[in-house]
Amino acid sequence: MECARTMAITYNDLYLDVRRQLRDSGVEASTLEARELVCFGTGKSREELARDSRLYASPEREAQVRRLVERRMAGEPVAYLIGEWEFYGLSLDISQDVLIPRADTEVLAEQAIAYIQALGECRVLDLCAGSGCIGLAVASQAPQARVVLGELNDSALKICRQNIRRCGLSARVMPIQADALEKPARSLGEFQCIISNPPYIPTGDIPGLEVSVRDYEPHLALDGGADGLDFYRSITVQWKEALAPGGRLFFEVGIGQADPVLRLMRSQGFGDLQVVKDRNSIPRVVLGTLCQEI
Repeated sequence: MECARTMAITYNDLYLDVRRQLRDSGVEASTLEARELVCFGTGKSREELARDSRLYASPEREAQVRRLVERRMAGEPVAYLIGEWEFYGLSLDISQDVLIPRADTEVLAEQAIAYIQALGECRVLDLCAGSGCIGLAVASQAPQARVVLGELNDSALKICRQNIRRCGLSARVMPIQADALEKPARSLGEFQCIISNPPYIPTGDIPGLEVSVRDYEPHLALDGGADGLDFYRSITVQWKEALAPGGRLFFEVGIGQADPVLRLMRSQGFGDLQVVKDRNSIPRVVLGTLCQEI
C-alpha cells in the first residue's frame, strides 16, 4: 500500500508537471492549457481542481490526462481536445469544423460592441460566423441588438446553434446559411452593423502555417484566396447592399492587410475609416461607415 502511494501524484503536482511539459515545448499559454487539460482529463471544474489540489489522482485519471498531453504535444489544439473554449467571457462549444476563437478577435468584438451599445435597437450581422463567437459576444453585451449569424458550412452552423442555446440567447440570435462570396438575398433586409472575421490567409501560405493550425483547423475558414483578400472584396462590394446607409462595417484583418482593406472600403463609399491595433500593436481591425445616400 505504501509503495502504491509513492507512485501516485497529487492533482496539483500533475498540473505542474503538465504545465512544465507544455512550457518546455514552447506553448505560450502553458498555464491556461495545463489547467484546461487537467480539468477535462480528471472530470473536474476549475474550482474542484483547486479544492482537491492536494488529493491524489487515480491512475486512470492521470493516464487520461497524459494521453491528452501527448495529443497536445503532437500539435492538436487544446480547444479541440476538450471541445470548448472561452471568448469574451462566454464558454462556447468548439469542434474542428470551426476556427478556435483567438484573443486578437476580442479586439474586433470590443470595437463592435461599443458602437452597437450606442445604437440601441438594431440588427447586426456576424458574417463568416464560424462558432458564432463574435455575434454572441455582441448579443451578450448589447441586449437591444438582434443578431444574425451568417455561416456557409453546415457543420459550423450546427456549432452556432449549440452556442446560441448554451449562451441562452435564442430569443435574440438567429443562425442562417450565407455565402459571403455571393450577393445577399434581399429577404435578409438591412443591418445597422456588419461584422466579419473572414478567411484571410493567402492560399500559398497555408502549407507553411504551424502544425496546430495547418493540420487541425478548417481550411475553409482560413483560405482567403491567392492574396488573402477575396472575402474582403466580396463583402465590401456585394454585402454593402445589406448595410443600411450610415451603417458600419467591421473587419478583422491579417498582418499587412489593413491598408489594402482600408483602400478597398474607401473605393466602395465607406468613410470615417479607422484602423485599430491588437494587444501586440498589430493593425487588426478596419472599420468604416457607409456614406449616406444623397
